[in-house]
Amino acid sequence: MNSLNHHSPFSLIGKTALVLGASKGIGKAISQTLCEAGAMVTLSARDTPVLADCVKKLQEMGLNAQSLPFDLSEIKKIKLVLSKLPAFDIVVYSAGIAKHAPFLEISESQYYDVMSLNLDAAFWVSQASARQMVIENKQGSIIFISSQMGHVGGSARSVYCASKHGLEGLTKSMAIELGAHGIRVNTVAPTFVETEFTRQALSNESFHQSVLSKIKLGRLGLPSDVAYACCYLASDAASLVTGTSLVVDGGWTAE
Repeated sequence: MNSLNHHSPFSLIGKTALVLGASKGIGKAISQTLCEAGAMVTLSARDTPVLADCVKKLQEMGLNAQSLPFDLSEIKKIKLVLSKLPAFDIVVYSAGIAKHAPFLEISESQYYDVMSLNLDAAFWVSQASARQMVIENKQGSIIFISSQMGHVGGSARSVYCASKHGLEGLTKSMAIELGAHGIRVNTVAPTFVETEFTRQALSNESFHQSVLSKIKLGRLGLPSDVAYACCYLASDAASLVTGTSLVVDGGWTAE
């Protein structure tokens, strides 16, 4: 990635990026990868100390990174801040949670916790970001981290699936409306990725093996698998790609 130059269609040199949910796991990997491709990356998360540590490590690597702490439950504040900042070339929404339970047992609090972060906040952040792109006539790229579960169903995953299917629908509608402005909107939909987010579930050996049995390439995803897909969608190499999902699932949804 460090060998990229201005002439490479995969280069992000001269571009600015905002990554939401950037302090851990997939979001952290995305931030580093975009930095390595040449972008000036603003990392955002609500855990300020952890975020600051992430940015410090990137800066120590000689990469261009800065922090912008956000609590994604404070939508009005976020919209106000984004309206006063220059438009970003790239916006990646990587924040998300999962609260799995059988459909008949899902509580209202579980439902709203998942939907508010996975879908509601994604909607409003992307709207505010796209609005600034339009105002400044900037042809940007908006990327949502979705899931293979945005393309299929899953036992005890009704709310998570609903949020990710909603994100896929939002992506297509945004792509239709924003295409005239040169703004591309896509998702990256990974399978189970080895992160803090999935560690507890995957520590159950029977569950781990059932997951691997559905991934045709026979391994779990890595944060870098998702990060490289995002880097492609953020770059000019994907200049005709919009309204679609780059499914990084090792073949899970192929059946």
